[in-house]
Amino acid sequence: MTRIARIAQPWNHYTGAYAAPTSLLVRLKLGEVPDHIPTAMDVRQGARTRAERTGHGAVDRVSGAFGGSVRVSRLHSAAAALGRPGARNKGYSDLEVLTGISRMLRLDVEPGTHVGSMAISLRQLDVVESVTPNYIVAVGLDRYEPAFGGLGGDDEEDDDGWAPREMIGAQRALAHEPGDPAVIVGVVDSGVNPAHEEFGWRLRSGFDTVQLGHGEMAGGIALLGDNAGADVDPSDRFVGHGSGCAAIIGAAGERMPPGLAGDCQILPIRSLGAALFPGKQQAVGVGSVSDLDIGMVMAVQLGAKVVNLSFGTDDEAIEPGAPKPHAEAVAYATARGCTLVAAAGNSGDARTYWPAACPEVIAVGSVGLDAAASGFSTSGDHVALCAPGERIRTAAVDGYQRATGTSFAAPFAAAAAALLHSRAQRRSAALAPETVKQLLIESARPHRPDTPEGNGAGILDAARALALLDQALDADPSTEFGGPDDG
Repeated sequence: MTRIARIAQPWNHYTGAYAAPTSLLVRLKLGEVPDHIPTAMDVRQGARTRAERTGHGAVDRVSGAFGGSVRVSRLHSAAAALGRPGARNKGYSDLEVLTGISRMLRLDVEPGTHVGSMAISLRQLDVVESVTPNYIVAVGLDRYEPAFGGLGGDDEEDDDGWAPREMIGAQRALAHEPGDPAVIVGVVDSGVNPAHEEFGWRLRSGFDTVQLGHGEMAGGIALLGDNAGADVDPSDRFVGHGSGCAAIIGAAGERMPPGLAGDCQILPIRSLGAALFPGKQQAVGVGSVSDLDIGMVMAVQLGAKVVNLSFGTDDEAIEPGAPKPHAEAVAYATARGCTLVAAAGNSGDARTYWPAACPEVIAVGSVGLDAAASGFSTSGDHVALCAPGERIRTAAVDGYQRATGTSFAAPFAAAAAALLHSRAQRRSAALAPETVKQLLIESARPHRPDTPEGNGAGILDAARALALLDQALDADPSTEFGGPDDG
């Protein structure tokens, strides 16, 4: 494994992805995780200390040979033990074991350790199911023009922000289904500004999973604000990426159109910290795959029915044959009946980003107000549909922004998914994630004839998706749509 000595911006095309130089993610086989290993949350909150060994002789010998002093923790807590500090490694459900989230370990090693060689050696052991670098993901880093990355300034040109919403039938959708406060939409991102006028009672407490050490970042990159520990404050004071996504879903409508998810609630999960890159004036969101995975699983464990994922890692940056990022978290969320929506990417070509390319995930590309596919929007057979993603009026850290990128197209689809879940619950039905994906695809407005292949079934039509759901329930009220596995 070669470690690329720079940060890779996952929404643009680079030849490799930067991985944290002092940690690895290891999944052990069924029945092979010793009970004594504490969870990352307990370690971060000071309830436990990391284990100094896994308890497997071969694993510990390899780790010690390469990493010197090794510290071990479980990546995820048991859902049943979230309220038991110091004992969150107890009581994993069968589902948490089978999907692998209970078997994910983070191995922290000494600076200077050759983690590539260490990973190769660990993969040879019978008790090890997979080993992957702890990739670093970045969002909001401009490459081609200032609007890209979604951090352009507020202005008063064109309209009041309604045009993109009208394009997808937002007002008709909300008139048909106002949203259910019991339906929670997780936003795993850079956090939000809870004091922003667009948020309020729709915003739940949330969580912060960011833990970035200065030794994990490339030289010249300055970390900003809170980048260590685990707490219940998902506040973002520097980036604005998460606030932009969350407001598209659930804004109150003070100085922008109200969020498409209506009365559904938002669960902000801060899994991307803040950093300032050399030569840049705007902070970007950065986070490790381990922190993002914890955030995804936490969102589900805290009750999210839909989770928006506006980040990704380029498949070409991943070592051939290596496990794909987020596989365990995606499998767990889907098995729990949670709909996952991800941004397709901003590479401007046919490309694969994870988690968007996971078959269970709804990958969303971008179109402009003319319904033409955005030039920056990543295409591919895995893209399900598109939504408006150019100069979207939404919240910033303070005030407002015109946001551009598939990062801001995905929240429209996530909000539509939340309305579908709300409608189903109102009619005493339950929707499986695959049914939500099917409804959004089948209801999409066809693309323009000149739209290239690989941009999905069409453009999001939230109102028509709700109508299709009603038609199915009217035709046969006993229709089985599937529901969550609560394991």
